[in-house]
Amino acid sequence: MSIFDRFRLTGKRLFITGGSRGLGREMALAIADAGADVILVGRDMESLEKTASDIRVLGRQAWILQGDVGLPAECEEVCNKALALGPIDILINNVGGRRENIPTQDMPLEKWRALMDLNLTSAFLCTKIIGKAMIERAQGGRIINIASINSLVAGRAIAGRHYETAKGALLQFTRATAVDWAPYRITANAILPGGFMTEPNQRWAKIHPEVIATFKSQIPLGDYGQPEDLGPLAVYLASDASRYMTGAALVIDGGYTLW
Repeated sequence: MSIFDRFRLTGKRLFITGGSRGLGREMALAIADAGADVILVGRDMESLEKTASDIRVLGRQAWILQGDVGLPAECEEVCNKALALGPIDILINNVGGRRENIPTQDMPLEKWRALMDLNLTSAFLCTKIIGKAMIERAQGGRIINIASINSLVAGRAIAGRHYETAKGALLQFTRATAVDWAPYRITANAILPGGFMTEPNQRWAKIHPEVIATFKSQIPLGDYGQPEDLGPLAVYLASDASRYMTGAALVIDGGYTLW
């Protein structure tokens, strides 16, 4: 057997939230390129259709489920629709974002709860529903949670601490799930991206250019990551190559958190 066979995902099916743009799109394309079919979840139909089309060009099946997983009721509905399509082998909880730059002392409770639902509750619900189906199927599975370096360190010169709170909790949720579900051969790992020039960060660059410039100056490798840099790592965690890794926090940040 070639070492590359350990990375093949032929016959597998991925369910990914926020899979049509940015980091989610690149992970979905990479996993499809490795052989898996993909269920894409997102709010914007145009980008969903574009990514689904690109997946089909790779010779894989792609399904679109439009919905906002930041709303718990919609999240549950989308998960159940996905399971109706057939067994799911790989779950990537990718949806999230800071979205707001509101200091803690000014953060309305209602907005805090909504942002926690976006960044944390969505991952809990998808894990609960899709993961339960993995347990019942008894064929193992892969769960990949997209956390952040802000699971470990606070962002500099920026507010919105709901993000650090939710991503820190998501990392601990990953570890607890890894322990609980190891007997079922379901692994749970977290990817902790640093600065990547996705659409949200491009918007931040226009609104708060000083934050983006300061962040870039503090990256030892000297630049932001590109979304496609995440694809190979996602393939590894989704594949048999990572079968003995669970509960891990894999930082990919150009060295930002080293100092």
